[in-house]
Amino acid sequence: MDYDAKHNPVLERYRELWRHSIQNPEEFWDGIARNLIWRRHYNRVLRIEHPYCYWFEGGKLNVNDSIFSKDRGNRKNHTALIWESENGESEILSYGRLERLVQSFAGGLKDFVGRGDVVTLYMPMVPEAMVAMLACARIGAVHNVVFAGFGREALEERMKMTGSKLLITADVGYRRGRKIRYWDVVKEVDAEKVVLVREGLEGDFHRFDDLSSSGKVKPEPVNSTDPLFILHTSGTTGKPKGVVHAAGSYAVWCYAHVKWLFDFRKDDIFFSTVDIGWINGHSYGTYGPLLNGATILWYEGVPDYRNAWWRLVEEYEVTKMWVAPTAVRLLMKSGCVGDLSSLELLVSAGEILGRSAWEWLVEVTGGKCHVVETWGQTENSGYITSPVGFGLGGIVYRQGSVGLPLPSIDVAIFDENGKEVKRGEKGYVVVRSHSPAFMAFLWNDDGRYREYYERFGVYMTGDYGYMDEDGFVYILGRVDDVVKVSGYRLSPYEVENAVSSCDAVAECAVVARPSEVKGHELVAFVVLKDGYDPSEELRDNIKKTVREKVGAIAVPEVVFVEKLPKTRTGKVVRRVLRALLSGGELGDVSTFEEGDVIDHIRRVLDQG
Repeated sequence: MDYDAKHNPVLERYRELWRHSIQNPEEFWDGIARNLIWRRHYNRVLRIEHPYCYWFEGGKLNVNDSIFSKDRGNRKNHTALIWESENGESEILSYGRLERLVQSFAGGLKDFVGRGDVVTLYMPMVPEAMVAMLACARIGAVHNVVFAGFGREALEERMKMTGSKLLITADVGYRRGRKIRYWDVVKEVDAEKVVLVREGLEGDFHRFDDLSSSGKVKPEPVNSTDPLFILHTSGTTGKPKGVVHAAGSYAVWCYAHVKWLFDFRKDDIFFSTVDIGWINGHSYGTYGPLLNGATILWYEGVPDYRNAWWRLVEEYEVTKMWVAPTAVRLLMKSGCVGDLSSLELLVSAGEILGRSAWEWLVEVTGGKCHVVETWGQTENSGYITSPVGFGLGGIVYRQGSVGLPLPSIDVAIFDENGKEVKRGEKGYVVVRSHSPAFMAFLWNDDGRYREYYERFGVYMTGDYGYMDEDGFVYILGRVDDVVKVSGYRLSPYEVENAVSSCDAVAECAVVARPSEVKGHELVAFVVLKDGYDPSEELRDNIKKTVREKVGAIAVPEVVFVEKLPKTRTGKVVRRVLRALLSGGELGDVSTFEEGDVIDHIRRVLDQG
């Protein structure tokens, strides 16, 4: 689905809109903010005290008003959430029913916390998680969602960092046919008060249902600049950072950019597969679709267990879907199939998808679905580049790119000296503009917040990439992953893309290790698809493919493994692979999906 960018009318109109947003940001965002409900209108759209920005100052609002109010269209009987669990449970909530549950639980919460207090959520993908998030927002409390795959130390650290006054959790969850006992983690945590949902245990805690009240709790208006939620970065490379998004800027951006890409119709079913423990689960599993009146599908479980994802797409005739590349590669490896003809848009985000996974998705969806990538971070609410969008005239996508910068997002590529490079040249990806997409601050951490702006004076994303002549953005990985081989700067992504193009390869990770001759040399850790066995012939074929596609300088050593070190969100932790090769410190591995992966890779390396 490549398009002629020079003569595409959708692009021409989009570029006019984008220029207006950059040249007249206050006028642009004032027009969009008026689509939401404000209890008190703001005095000004934007005030800058570099590097901090204050959006819609003087304004008061509550995101619940813009989701549930009749002033935004009577959604009472429209379906808000369809939920299924792999253990057979299911539930369907209309907007009216969802609001009643939120009102009820908010009434119970008010006995424990109030406006500005922090509430931690450690929950699987169950309807109560959505209810709890919205209930916190309704009374002006700040929710701090911690991914329910993290261990006790990670949970306790994030609670202490935020001064959390209440923990809402579940006793169990379900994954690949077995119970995940969250209570075994939670009962050891030092928490003031605990609210528990699901099977029910005896103990010193409050039950979710018991907290509910019969009173109708009205949304509490908060300042636009007040925190709506805290969400920590994963912490795989150091102490987690508590990213704070403000009530006004986040609601306005979330409403706008989700509308731009998806433009939900009343009959759309949107399958959001991402966990609420991450920014994509906030923006595309909860707030963004709800602000746009969409019907969201949630599933508790893994994508390939009993062919769950494709079964749900077929059963509910899903039209739009959000996926992570790691889940796609898992589906590729397992050979899951289904009737996906209802899909019109499939969006991948979280890390680089790669050509082979993209081609596979195009094939299994019948070639009629737009399969696209976006790019963004926790710090900027989710994606800030996309392939234009249904709400902006249509999808305009180039394979391998993450699309164009969204309105108010001025992306540039800088060299090491902070000078903008020519189109097509690689460098540091930065954002030079101010946008409500961006975090308001880091929780109790002004110093680390300022570090984002210290090097170049503009926002440093930490990613490495380039822009083509028509402005499409290509992300090649994190700056820390880029290495010099014989003096040539090389992104592991380029090599991973070539390795993954081999039919036998399910997934791979490429890292560098020191070399006296080259400075660095590359090593590819390769997982094969079911039915393929490691062999010298296969190893030679992979090297040949890299030589042909990237060049002789990029040919890696090939190590066949059964699995890669991943966080529970499916992101490959390359620093651990580098440490295993060099004998260095592994760092924090408490967030890993499988605890035995390190021993497995060590055995493989020891065997030569």
